[in-house]
Amino acid sequence: MSNLSTKKLFSRRDFLKTSLAVGGGLLVAGGLGSHLVNVFGGKDYDQPRADKLLDGIPAGDPQSLPNIILILTDDMGLGDLSLMGSQAIHTPNLDQMAADGVLLTNFYSSAPVCSPSRAGLLTGRYPVRTLIFDVIQPPGLLDWGFQYLLGAVPHGIPEDEVLLPEIFQRRGYRTGLVGKWHLGWESPYLPNENGFDFFYGGLLSHDTHPYRIYRNDQVEIEEPVDFNFLTQYLNREAVNFVKENSRRPFFLYYAQHFPHVPLYASDQFRGQSEGGRYGDTVEELDWSVGEIFKTLRELGLDEKTLVIFTSDNGPWWEGDTNGLRGRKNLPLEGGFRVPMIARWTNTIPPGLVTDAPAMNFDLFSTSLAAAGLSTPVDRIIDGRNLLPLLTAQTDASPHETLFFYKGRKLVGVRSGDWKYYRRHSSDNGAYPFFSQGPFLFDLRTDPRESYNLLDDHPDLAEHLTALLDSEDRAREANPRGWL
Repeated sequence: MSNLSTKKLFSRRDFLKTSLAVGGGLLVAGGLGSHLVNVFGGKDYDQPRADKLLDGIPAGDPQSLPNIILILTDDMGLGDLSLMGSQAIHTPNLDQMAADGVLLTNFYSSAPVCSPSRAGLLTGRYPVRTLIFDVIQPPGLLDWGFQYLLGAVPHGIPEDEVLLPEIFQRRGYRTGLVGKWHLGWESPYLPNENGFDFFYGGLLSHDTHPYRIYRNDQVEIEEPVDFNFLTQYLNREAVNFVKENSRRPFFLYYAQHFPHVPLYASDQFRGQSEGGRYGDTVEELDWSVGEIFKTLRELGLDEKTLVIFTSDNGPWWEGDTNGLRGRKNLPLEGGFRVPMIARWTNTIPPGLVTDAPAMNFDLFSTSLAAAGLSTPVDRIIDGRNLLPLLTAQTDASPHETLFFYKGRKLVGVRSGDWKYYRRHSSDNGAYPFFSQGPFLFDLRTDPRESYNLLDDHPDLAEHLTALLDSEDRAREANPRGWL
């Protein structure tokens, strides 16, 4: 081959390689650019809206306002309670709480992982409206990778979201957070900047950040923590908060770190359960719940205090879903359905059990109603007041539909006893990268989501698909849900 032919051949190859490289680069850049526009677009921040809402909250009569204690566990399964049939774990105090109050057996978290579930709980809104789509990662490479390039979440709960403790502060409550925050690790996303007068706990998971104490709004102290005694420390601070504020209305958000891994238990409880270290942590937090009720009785606050117990999502590596399909970070029942017990002596009738579907963002409107406040009207509040259901004034769910998100994606919907899923990632460990579905389940006869009835009820599937499509369009038109 002549030198001229060789040069032409290499010239063509070089041109082809260059063209492919440039074309590929443009495709990648275009795709990344489009993704970043999608990630950073639609934020629609509106701080004056939040300021106006909070400025309109009236102070209440301290003598008539009830206390509210919201106890949230981390990664606890519906079947981890002995009242739900657990043979390995014994929870006598939670069992007694249910006997004295109401147990909801079809109660859901608003997300299958912790940060968005907590955002939904404290704002009364689907987490996608708050921009908290996934777990807030600690600072560093994971933060930049997951949160910015993948577009999971901002660094914390947006300032224009109005949180339950912020409203309670304006109402005249003393507000406290004991335990896990996980809605931001830096200013302006810290607990004391989002409505809490007192904070003792971890900003992220208990093994990724030192414990902090905020007193009098601004004073910060960091202290070392022996995690074997973490529940003991949390219990101490929760009980002290109740005692210190017994003569004024208070809101206590007791956000337990357990049974999220890594698992620790004190000497008193280590090895005492039949459920391994996981069971030990659950039995110790059950003890802590008992100590809170003991304190309320001693202070004569039983009839003046609404206490709610639930979990942020279903169990992860261990834990009992009560036979439900799926686990944490999956849109199936086992990832979303969680324990929920409420007790308010002489207001909630004892021994009540209801299977009416509800979701943790309902606790926002429920708590406001208990404090004599209406639900905000400047934004979409997805939660509903559950007090009529909890006090046996009705046995019907306040929701016609409940939607289920996995990250930013709307995956499923429940309407009555029917649950429909779009095609989504598999829950089969042998095929983790394959999608499956769509699925249609009748939860009345098949709560474990074992039998797909899509072919038997095509019209119903079409109707539920239309509900999902309509919700998608509404969210795209108004991402933050401003009114």
